[in-house]
Amino acid sequence: MSTFDYLSETSIYEMLEKSVQEYPNRIAVIDGSIQCTYTQLKTWVDTFASHLVQKGFQKGDRVGLMLPNGIHYVISYYATQRLGGTVVQVNPLYQTSELQYIIDDSTPKWFICQEHQSEKLDKITNTNNMSVIFTKDKNGVDQILLTEQIKELPPLQIIAKEDVAVLQYTGGTTGKSKGAMLTHFNVLCNIHQTGAIYAPVIKKGEERLLGIAPLTHAMAMTNMNYALVCIAATYIILEKFNTKALLELIKEYRPTFFVGAPTMYIALLNHPDLEQYDLSCFKLLLAGSAPLPVEVIKQLEEKTGAIIFEGYGLSEVTTSATRTPLNGKRKIGSVGMPLPETEAKIVDLETGLKEMPNGEEGELIVKGPQIMKGYWNKPLETAETIRDGWLYTGDIAIRDEDGYYFIVGRKKDMVIAGGLNIYPAEVEDVLYQHSDIAETCVFGVPDAYLGEKLLAVVVLKEGSTLTEDELLSWCEERMARYKVPRGIEFRDEIPKTFVGKVLRRKLVEEFANKQNA
Repeated sequence: MSTFDYLSETSIYEMLEKSVQEYPNRIAVIDGSIQCTYTQLKTWVDTFASHLVQKGFQKGDRVGLMLPNGIHYVISYYATQRLGGTVVQVNPLYQTSELQYIIDDSTPKWFICQEHQSEKLDKITNTNNMSVIFTKDKNGVDQILLTEQIKELPPLQIIAKEDVAVLQYTGGTTGKSKGAMLTHFNVLCNIHQTGAIYAPVIKKGEERLLGIAPLTHAMAMTNMNYALVCIAATYIILEKFNTKALLELIKEYRPTFFVGAPTMYIALLNHPDLEQYDLSCFKLLLAGSAPLPVEVIKQLEEKTGAIIFEGYGLSEVTTSATRTPLNGKRKIGSVGMPLPETEAKIVDLETGLKEMPNGEEGELIVKGPQIMKGYWNKPLETAETIRDGWLYTGDIAIRDEDGYYFIVGRKKDMVIAGGLNIYPAEVEDVLYQHSDIAETCVFGVPDAYLGEKLLAVVVLKEGSTLTEDELLSWCEERMARYKVPRGIEFRDEIPKTFVGKVLRRKLVEEFANKQNA
């Protein structure tokens, strides 16, 4: 039986149990002053799961997790998996309108968050059937790290290829957020696919992985699973990225593996006290969410001696579709080659049926066991995205004669700033809520630090005296900070085609040329 055949009959929780059985006394999670062994982690998970059962949790229930990085997320995630529930990933930075959409679309029965988020929830409608659990009650008593005796749990009954473990919200060509349904099989296959690439340098039960990226992001969630259920590593958590705090964690715990966005690596390399820290503990550094600049790769290799991996993925493929081969050629700008058990093709942009020859641009499509089950409650969008088993990524790429893939553009208008996905249409929807705005177009332009930065061109209604600072302040109250445009320019009109379609690409080119002038 192959690894993937085995995984088709296995759940995420069962793989965690295997780590507990093999490494019961190994430290599983470090979160500030909290350190727990694999045995303790399982006890906390099972206890919280039994607490949920006592409250009426049933298999198939959806659980909104609006938590920052920390032990509470880890326990809530695995307790949900133990009971056959579905984790609905909710970014803690979301403001009320964003939160309203996620709750309306996914209709979670349970919602776990910190108490300070209650102000947002109070403004949400249609939450009568949703039970909210705060990490701590009004008396400061922890509601997730429970010490009570474990009550009886129901039998573990999970169909790995059918049961949805995670609803990971993503976007599409329209900018409307969609919930990618990731099954237990999808998640486990993807961590074993990437694990196969790292296998020659990774030793099970001996590694220490830094968990810095937000766990509500697909990349971080998958790497948490890789650490805890695949290689029985110690997962070291930092709630919020801070360069000094990161360096201190490196000094204290000597991690061997780090997964981060390029902006994190750039901030690390530019820290004024970097020379005071020894980074030679790292075996592997993986860059995700956006391309890693060539100079950054060189500096990282010089400072750490680690192997630098790049790759390509999206939420619809759980996380990863390609990776830099461990012992292959280093091709700057390439996202590597398909993972084991993954196929990839470049097809024509018009029909998506004709395979393009090496060196010619087309849409990248992929097939493999990590491909999502589909979009939650969106059969038409699912049928458009998955055709004959192939996932149409919407990204434009080329393949060279050695089988390496290079991403050259996007059919989608999505902007990736600091490793975070931003959908212009979503930001435009918020801007249009301002009573002084007549028209707007939001877009991204290249940025040396963020990869891309978000800008907006706005046409004001006649007589308006709205300023840029006033509009930016207004935006900050209504959307996550990373979605707020980095600059706003007021104009009399926005360029359009003769049929009235906004020429977003023209604005991108214009502002990019300004930067390069």
